[in-house]
Amino acid sequence: MLSQADPSQVAGLSRFFKTGPGQYGEGDRFLGIKVPVTREVVRRCWSRAGFEDLEECVESPYHEVRLAGLLALIQVFSHAKMDPAKQRACIDFYLAHTDRINNWDLVDLSCYPLLGEWLLDKDRTLLYDLARSGKTIWEQRIGIVTTMAFIRHGQLEDTFAIADILLHHPHDLIHKAVGWLLRETGKRDKAALKAFLAPRYATMPRTMLRYAIEKFPEEERKGYLKTDH
Repeated sequence: MLSQADPSQVAGLSRFFKTGPGQYGEGDRFLGIKVPVTREVVRRCWSRAGFEDLEECVESPYHEVRLAGLLALIQVFSHAKMDPAKQRACIDFYLAHTDRINNWDLVDLSCYPLLGEWLLDKDRTLLYDLARSGKTIWEQRIGIVTTMAFIRHGQLEDTFAIADILLHHPHDLIHKAVGWLLRETGKRDKAALKAFLAPRYATMPRTMLRYAIEKFPEEERKGYLKTDH
């Protein structure tokens, strides 16, 4: 990863991921590596990576190296389908390092291929706990975005329930995540999404609502958005 650094990209990435004082990514550092390049490095290297290597990656000060560690962890997890103990070790590792999963892309690219797939046939209380009392907005975002895995299997109930918990969260990044996941439920069952929105849309954060109804016909969207907040 260090050999792929492109200093010309650093300033743009730092702005994009809001690393300035008081911003959500304050203090994060970048090497200037694009995601496809990171994925290619992971493709070449993941099979030789042990948990000590993954630890070194996710503890890196560099955003892209942390992402590489998370993507490698997904590969280790995915290739251990016949080894539940190893998969459990991957999940334990992930949950032990949520303080290093500290920007929206790191959350969104890692949580549902790991936690989501793991929890498909298990109790999901963990996600509710993260949504209600996560130490950071990133843990709360993990709580909702992980449900993408369930949506893809036609299971929508947890998305709606966790969306309800986060409905009036103060941070825009949670509004966007909740709206995005609600939009995904609508692709599976528009009637279920409309039933969820009916008693809530008038008081939902506007960004969340816009994301949730993005795929609705224009006149239908206007009907939801004309309500004063």
